[in-house]
Amino acid sequence: MTDVPDAPANNPAPAPQTEPHAELHAELRTELRNWCEAWKTCLQNVLSQISGVSGQPTVFEISSQPLPPTDSDLWYTVIAGGAVHGEMTLRLPVASGIRLAQKFVGETEPAPEGITPDHKEALEELLRQIAGLAATALAATAGGEVQFHLSPSAAPSWSSDAIVCLRTRNEDEGGTSITIEIQISPALAAELQPRVQPAPTSVQTSAPPSSTLRRLMDVGLDVKLRFGTRRMLLCDVLALSPGVVVELDSTIHSPVDLLLDDGRLIAHGEVVVVDGKYGLRVTDVVDPAPSGSPG
Repeated sequence: MTDVPDAPANNPAPAPQTEPHAELHAELRTELRNWCEAWKTCLQNVLSQISGVSGQPTVFEISSQPLPPTDSDLWYTVIAGGAVHGEMTLRLPVASGIRLAQKFVGETEPAPEGITPDHKEALEELLRQIAGLAATALAATAGGEVQFHLSPSAAPSWSSDAIVCLRTRNEDEGGTSITIEIQISPALAAELQPRVQPAPTSVQTSAPPSSTLRRLMDVGLDVKLRFGTRRMLLCDVLALSPGVVVELDSTIHSPVDLLLDDGRLIAHGEVVVVDGKYGLRVTDVVDPAPSGSPG
C-alpha cells in the first residue's frame, strides 16, 4: 500500500492575529501612562460628582486595545498649552457619547438611537469639565501650569504616538460599557519626555578673603573721572578766566578714565546720567600693573 501524504486540512488553524498597533501599546512610557491615568481619574471624579453620593461610582480601566473605527465616532481635539505643548484627541463611539451626555443632564430614559444636538452640547461641556480638572491634576507632573483647549473635530491628520482606551469596568445601566479612546500626538509625547537635568558645571570661586583683607574691605576710597588731559604752560594757566575754553587731548567719543584718588587708572567707561547725576558705565577694567612695575 502506497503511503499518501496527508492532505491539507479543510479548515487550517488561523495564524495568530497581531493586535492592531501592538507596537505602540506593548509598553507605555511611564510619563504617557501617568498622563492617561490622570485623565482616567478626573473622568471618574467628575462622573462621581454628577452621580452624587447615592449613585453607583463609574470605574474605568486603562486598556491598550484600540477601538474599531466607525464613521459615526465622535472626535474631540485637546490642545495643550502652558508647561507642555501638543495635541491629543478623545474618540467616543456614539453610544458612549450618548450615555455620558445622559449622565451629565440626569436623563434616565433609554438612550436614543442617534445623538441629538442637546446631547452633543452636554457631552462637550462634560469633557470640558474633565479637561479643566485634568489640567490642574497634571500641573505637578508637567512641571508647571497646564491649559487645555477642547473642541469638536475630525480624526487627526497626524499619526498617533500612543493610543489608550478608557473602558468602564462593569456594564453601564444600558447594558454596554462606556469607552473613550485617547490618542497622543508625537509632539505631545515628545513634550512628556523626562526632563534631562544638565550636568553640574564646576564653578571657579575665589577663595574667601583672609582676616586681614576683610578688615580692609570697609576702607573708603575716593575715585574720580578723567575726561582727558592737556599740558599747559604756566602763563596759560595764570591767564585762565571765566569763559575760556580748555581743549583736551581726547575726542568726545573717547572712553572716560576711572581713577583712584592717587591717580591710578582702574577702569574705562562711558558717561551716563542717573537721576540727574553723572555716572560711569564701566566698559573695561584695567588689569593691575605687575609687581615691581612703575605705577
